[in-house]
Amino acid sequence: MREIVFDTETTGLDCLNGDRLIEIGCVEILNRIPTGRTHHIYINPKRTVHPEAVQVHGITDEFLSDKPCFEHIVDEFMEFVGDSPLVAHNSSFDRGFINMELKLCGRLIIEDHRFVDTLMLARRRHPNGPNSLDALCSRYGIDNSNRTKHGALLDAMILSEVYIELLGGRQATFELGSAGHSSASRREARMVRQRPKPLAPRLTPEELAAHGAFLAGMGGTPLWARYNEEAAAEAAA
Repeated sequence: MREIVFDTETTGLDCLNGDRLIEIGCVEILNRIPTGRTHHIYINPKRTVHPEAVQVHGITDEFLSDKPCFEHIVDEFMEFVGDSPLVAHNSSFDRGFINMELKLCGRLIIEDHRFVDTLMLARRRHPNGPNSLDALCSRYGIDNSNRTKHGALLDAMILSEVYIELLGGRQATFELGSAGHSSASRREARMVRQRPKPLAPRLTPEELAAHGAFLAGMGGTPLWARYNEEAAAEAAA
């Protein structure tokens, strides 16, 4: 089955009061395996980005000034998505922005039943939480060390790995003929999900270098960088 794991970045938090999309990142998975196909676009929102939002994702008005508007990329986006289910973390947020933009273009919205919410899946599987994307990466041993700021494509790539783990991992546990095994041992086998070695990042050195150059152009030292420096100092102590 084909599914699209996606994430968005926006000018703010409220799609009903003028906030707009500024970035979409999509990752294609087929039968729980990423195919390597992605779709990524920055969007000119035709309005300013809230300063608080810039602190989260680092995307400025200047950076977006020469990017296409949503109506110019909607066909490409919809062609990539097709009729596949759309997987997002806290999908109601992303769904609201996607459908708001589609309405503004005079397009049909994407029906609610096509969205899969990994936050709801995580809460059912781990009712005691925490179930943020970073917390789930830690739980499943998924490398998110490159996630210094929110970015739609990187977050979608990480979420695709989290989603696969929430569904039971890449390799299903077959229990046919397991009569000789105790229920306790089968529970233990299902619980051991952490990878002995984190997966290599999918971003190329060129993409990482471009991201680093983008962050360097922001000026000053962001809060997350100071936090990383303090964490590294504590780890070395």
